[in-house]
Amino acid sequence: MKNKPIQTIGVIGSGPSGSTLASLLAKKGLEVTVFDDGRRPELIVGESLIPAIIPVLRKLDLEDRVAAICQHKPGVSFTLSKEERLDFSFQSLAGTPMPTYAYNSPRPAFDRLLETRSEELGVKRVKARAKIERVNGDGLRLAEESLAQAPWLAGKQPDLLVDSTGRNRLFARTLEIQSEVGPRKDIAYFAHYEGFEEETPAGQVVIGRLENGWCWRIPLRDCLSVGVVMNKDDAAKFGPTPEERLEGVIEHDPLLAIAGCNRRRVTEIATYTNYQLVSSRGHGPGWVLSGDAFGFVDPMLSPGMWLALRSAELLSENLDNLEGYTREMQKLIKAWMALIEYFYDGRIFAMYKTGSYYEQKFPGKISDAMHHFFNNKIACMAAGLTTTSFFGHCLLQMFSGPASWKTDPATLAIR
Repeated sequence: MKNKPIQTIGVIGSGPSGSTLASLLAKKGLEVTVFDDGRRPELIVGESLIPAIIPVLRKLDLEDRVAAICQHKPGVSFTLSKEERLDFSFQSLAGTPMPTYAYNSPRPAFDRLLETRSEELGVKRVKARAKIERVNGDGLRLAEESLAQAPWLAGKQPDLLVDSTGRNRLFARTLEIQSEVGPRKDIAYFAHYEGFEEETPAGQVVIGRLENGWCWRIPLRDCLSVGVVMNKDDAAKFGPTPEERLEGVIEHDPLLAIAGCNRRRVTEIATYTNYQLVSSRGHGPGWVLSGDAFGFVDPMLSPGMWLALRSAELLSENLDNLEGYTREMQKLIKAWMALIEYFYDGRIFAMYKTGSYYEQKFPGKISDAMHHFFNNKIACMAAGLTTTSFFGHCLLQMFSGPASWKTDPATLAIR
């Protein structure tokens, strides 16, 4: 006997994943109700986007509106020390199906675009937090008071409830779902500044290796997002408050101190706990998880927003195969965790430094071709095109060993 087709969906939370999912389902003619009270912090982590997000924006007919408020992002640079900098350009993606650029987004405005688009497509909205109840051990339903706030449902429970509450993880907490937590237990502090030295090319994101931890500089149209990520114990050495910690790290790091010598902070400081987590279960009877509610990784390489939108895209295509959707999301998150680990433990930087040594020692067409090949493969993985590629991960594993012949990865690791 086939399951009843899903016709009505209740999405809890209208962040990027929830709004995108609602839009994609509405375009398919399904009846979608979003429950969200609209409250958002002034600063939201996840301002730097990757190229893989652009096809989803195009599917939503939103790229032009996104481009109008966002900063064009041509690539990412990594500073290992005052003397060592690696520059990556998305032009390495030329010849692939992926765009050769991305954007840096003012998150509240970006999120509002996604919400507005869902409303344009006919998604109904309840401006309140939904209350849910556990039923029959493993099931969930809307509480009667929440159901009553959506009179168009005529008192009937939606065929499917979707948790898009982000790190609040409403369903997982209600059902006590176990999670796999990654090894890092970092904390992030960030704020927006004016007066920081401009990077070239315009819009280039800079990731810096600190004495302990790492930092980001994300150019927005009218300011710069500056954040530091480190172990809680190391952060505490700079003082008891977020202000003292963020400003203390900026003053302590030579590159940040020089670039920000004329800085002026224009926002409050946001604090985020930063760790890797993926739910052991992604769905159950009448419910499913999406976006950060399903799982997330830390900000290194900026995969969070794309994972949120990709989760919505995958779910919209697999309403009749929630098990397959869950497997694909777990695969995606774990692939990103594995890729990011190459940056944290220094192996990716050791490969580039060793490669540069042999390029200089043996210049010519062969070394140029190898440089282009590796740049393209790593760019495709970090851009979201081939992150889960078995070949790509094997390639990284194969060459990370020989890379240590000339450069010890441990000397480049991010503690």
